[in-house]
Amino acid sequence: MKTNHFFVFVVVILCGIMLQCASFDFYYFVLTWPESLCNLDPNKRSCCYPTKGGKPATDFIIHGLWPNFNNGSFPKYCDPKNPYDKNQVADLIGSMEKYWPSMSCPSNDGSKFWSHEWNKHGTCSKSVLNQHNYFLTTLNLRMKVDILSALKSAGIEPNGESYTVKAVENAITRAIGVTPKIKCRPDNWQQLQLYEIYFCVNTTNHFVPCNPSLDHQANCGSDTDQNIYFHKFDSDFSRSYLLNFE
Repeated sequence: MKTNHFFVFVVVILCGIMLQCASFDFYYFVLTWPESLCNLDPNKRSCCYPTKGGKPATDFIIHGLWPNFNNGSFPKYCDPKNPYDKNQVADLIGSMEKYWPSMSCPSNDGSKFWSHEWNKHGTCSKSVLNQHNYFLTTLNLRMKVDILSALKSAGIEPNGESYTVKAVENAITRAIGVTPKIKCRPDNWQQLQLYEIYFCVNTTNHFVPCNPSLDHQANCGSDTDQNIYFHKFDSDFSRSYLLNFE
């Protein structure tokens, strides 16, 4: 018993000195289908394109990398004394504008969005990632997945047709090697549409199976045979919607 206590004591000391022991269990790495931000109002487009770069590419965009606990809870706003500092990620801004754009209104350069993601979620990863590495790690994870190609190989394309949740899950699982969690939201016709893809990532930044008890198929229904729409990313838009950040 004394040996076990001594081991725990040593681990705690090392974590405090080396800052290499995570203070959370895993991350959610979350990708968003951009059209699902734009078709929430039947009378007008509900998104705005970034001030730099214009309309993002027709592809999934990063929402965030979020530390989580195995019990379903998550830490947030862990270090208000360590706010987002664009100077620390200056070499990454170009990639962030491309793969992690803000589509909130009014049109903006993304700084407010990135600041929110770091202040709320990123500060809680600082036991293993500093600010620069948090954004770099998130971008690197994005480079490891090609969701559109994975779906296309299964005959699933953003063409306004509907597909089952199970078909979407299976296509991504075959390509990435782990089963994602699918999140849906109603479109402007109140039909369920593909909204976000959740991946579980361990504290060494590898994709891992999600705990089945942590079901993030929010709003998709309990039946994996539920049909959800995969809408085309349209070119029309208006300034009408302020994205509620998670």
